[in-house]
Amino acid sequence: MQNTIKDSIKKALRYSNAEYCEIRIEETTETCVRIRGNDIESASENVFLGGNVRALSRGGWGFVSFNRLDNLNGKVEEASAQAKILGARIKKHVSLYPSDQVEDYVRGNFKKQAFAVPLKNKVRLLENYNRLILGSPKITSSSIYYMDKHTYLHFANSEGTYIYQEKMDLGGSLTAIASHNSLTVQESARFGSNQDFNVALGLEDEVIKAAEIAGQMLHAPVVEGGQYTVILDPDMAGLFVHEAFGHLSEADNLDEDERMKELLKIGTRYGSDQLDIYDSGIEGPNRGESKYDDEGVLMQKTYLIKGGIVSGHLHSRESAAKMGESATGNARALNYRFPPIVRMRTTCIAPGKYTFNEMLKGITKGVYVKGGYGGQTNGEMFTFAPSRAYMIRNSEIAEMVRDVNLTGNVFETLKNIDMIGSDFTFRNGPGGCGKAGQSPLPVAQGSPHIRIQKIVIGGKEK
Repeated sequence: MQNTIKDSIKKALRYSNAEYCEIRIEETTETCVRIRGNDIESASENVFLGGNVRALSRGGWGFVSFNRLDNLNGKVEEASAQAKILGARIKKHVSLYPSDQVEDYVRGNFKKQAFAVPLKNKVRLLENYNRLILGSPKITSSSIYYMDKHTYLHFANSEGTYIYQEKMDLGGSLTAIASHNSLTVQESARFGSNQDFNVALGLEDEVIKAAEIAGQMLHAPVVEGGQYTVILDPDMAGLFVHEAFGHLSEADNLDEDERMKELLKIGTRYGSDQLDIYDSGIEGPNRGESKYDDEGVLMQKTYLIKGGIVSGHLHSRESAAKMGESATGNARALNYRFPPIVRMRTTCIAPGKYTFNEMLKGITKGVYVKGGYGGQTNGEMFTFAPSRAYMIRNSEIAEMVRDVNLTGNVFETLKNIDMIGSDFTFRNGPGGCGKAGQSPLPVAQGSPHIRIQKIVIGGKEK
């Protein structure tokens, strides 16, 4: 079937009269399980087959997606016609950064294949975790989520490139929920990988610990609002760099925002010499890893900040050509229903030299935050909520506190990072990144502990 699809794609591309045309076809087998409390809400296996054609003419993009592979020639003609109609109105020059002609077959490099594990075995595993959660004192409910995908992807363009890739993706969250009166809190054990089902196994101790922490949070006092020295654990630091800085570095938005373009101008300093931030598609096993992006460009490691100075941006072929920079392999699509846009892969703060104990030294009153539920960003402003937090008193971890919200300006916050730990680790969970209606796109983060001065934390006022 692989050679048949390849021949059909290459033949269909000849029907395009646009400046550029590409075809993407994918077949995905997906498993999804959801458990809430004592109920299995869903346990399903589905197969999705479809594709799209994207064409460019005089600055206008045509895009057609489909679920049937017949009349592929007609789909190419339709996308090309759309591009010409839009191009006639736009009348602007759009060039694409040059990309090498490639023919490659990328087979999956999997350890334990998730798609080879029967659904009943996956459900049994998750039910065992669920029993551990519900058997813990003070736990009132649970929320279990698991998914895996196995994808065969074909990509070809009018420049002569043809790439076949086999991919796997999996993730899950095992959440303990505790409630008392009007207060509800939760804590999770999470996992994810692009090559190994084993990350879902042996999580009993993590699940029990999450349930214990959820119970403890019911009795934690509300943090006193104010400005603190804060230590972020690798999970929260990774979320921070992804949401607060990574999105700003995506050049399809950056190109249209003159103020942000100036703020992120190459050579601008936003941190000490120890601060390195990068986005990579080549480091795994992470959910953001792949050999090629969805424009057929080799993925690579791109430094966004090097030695505290802005050194790069994330690009598609179009945004790279517009800004006079190089394509970075960051054009990604959620699936065949969407065109590729500039997206992160695995976004990281590189390791420094400090130990955790060295970070604690000198903090009379601070906050240590672990994990992250998520956050909101508005330009350079951010608000984040960790999954749990602890006071730091006289250089030691003290009592747990709750209702901790971190707010600030990302550029000022980067300047206020005064210590970066040596304990770098990657974080893979079940969620993903959202942008332009494409969510959840598989991504990962990486970071060591980091220490930041002058972070504003919302909570209970004095």
